[in-house]
Formats: sequence, structure tokens, C-alpha cells
Amino acid sequence: MTKTILIVDDSSSIRQVVWITLKGGGYNVIEAVDGLDALTKLNGQKIHLIVSDVNMPNMDGISLVKKVKEHPDYKFTPVLMLTTESAESMKEKGKAAGAKAWLVKPFKPASLLSVISKLV
Repeated sequence: MTKTILIVDDSSSIRQVVWITLKGGGYNVIEAVDGLDALTKLNGQKIHLIVSDVNMPNMDGISLVKKVKEHPDYKFTPVLMLTTESAESMKEKGKAAGAKAWLVKPFKPASLLSVISKLV
């Protein structure tokens, strides 16, 4: 069964690079432009992983993780933060919210696929 990954980033170019990487890795991909948009995609379909930026308009990635963990259908869905944020304090906030992994942009596609393979 093909795994489905939701990518959440306000940058269309980042979403495109991640989409190409994930499609090349054999994953189904759903895109969202921010945290609020991502919540509308959590409509009961099986999502195996969420890859989210931290800094986005409308709803940031940390707030998104908190909301996902409150959702009964998705509370066990792993979340990978893919962001330019590298401060330990921000990583701690992400971990406290429920993020399982943290990858700093720019990233190598092979590194992204390696991290994802450990999460799904």
C-alpha cells in the first residue's frame, strides 16, 4: 500500500521540491499552504505522515502539530518539521507539541527520504 504524506508549507517552491522528492520515493502527496489549510485536509482519509514548515501565515507549524494531536483520527500521525528554524528552543517547542523529527532547510532529497522512511 502506498503511503500518503501531507506537506504543509507557504512556499510553493518548497512544496514543489518536497512533492517531487516524495513522488520519486513512491509516496502519495497532498499539499496545504498553511496550518489552517492543512486542517481542512484532515477529513478522515489515512495520512501516514505530515511534513510541515514552522513559520507560516494563518497558523504556524507548532500550532498545527498541537491541533493534529488533539484530532482523534490523527493524534498518532507522525509530524516532521521541515524548516529554516534551527534554534534548540524552537526544536524543544516542536517536540513538546508532538513533532517526531526536525529537518533544517535547505535539505538534501536523500536525507528527507531517509528521515521519512524511519517515520512511516
